[in-house]
Amino acid sequence: MTATPGSDLLGIPPTELPPDPAARALEEGDPRTVAAAYPSSCLAWAMLAEDALHEGDDVAAYAYARTGYHRGLDLLRRSGWRGQGPVPWEHEPNQGFLRALAALAKAAGQIGEAEEAVRCTEFLRASSAAGARELGL
Repeated sequence: MTATPGSDLLGIPPTELPPDPAARALEEGDPRTVAAAYPSSCLAWAMLAEDALHEGDDVAAYAYARTGYHRGLDLLRRSGWRGQGPVPWEHEPNQGFLRALAALAKAAGQIGEAEEAVRCTEFLRASSAAGARELGL
């Protein structure tokens, strides 16, 4: 089997999420306020998780990241994703999910949940090698 452009080696086409309706609000607003207004926004939850990691609040980071991750899985499934295949970093709306996944991997590691940290890191790398590199995993 030959992979098509943009697909992985199994020939699975990439999944591209729709634009995040919170993206514009996040450019100017506080992620906490935006997440409350747009609770399905992966990007808002990812930003909250990243902020919490930066502040050393690993438990809050884990909770925020897990919320963003699950919101992202819902969006991926609605966009045709079947549990595997590329989720390109280069498609900007995918970045919220990928950032939440990376934050979940980091927060899981910080709280000692090593298996979850490894699983999330591997999932990120399998979904988007470019995203994993960009996000330091």
